Amino acid sequence: MSKAGLDNRHRNHDGEISHKHGNTLIGTLRKIYGQSFAAGYPATEKLSEVLLHLNETSLSQLRRDHETGHLAHKIAKAS
Repeated sequence: MSKAGLDNRHRNHDGEISHKHGNTLIGTLRKIYGQSFAAGYPATEKLSEVLLHLNETSLSQLRRDHETGHLAHKIAKAS
């Protein structure tokens, strides 16, 4: 079982997303989730570089799609 970090994020879950999709560019994810995704970060940054700093809205979107198995398909379609 995972333990929540100081900010209540489950590190092993975020780590799984980073491991599977860490090379995905923020610009690609903005095609899926809109221009406000990972606000403040350049489109050329990789997900693995900003994952732990995402706001709750952006992180929730990623987690939901990852848990339902839709994230990989959405990334492939947007790339």
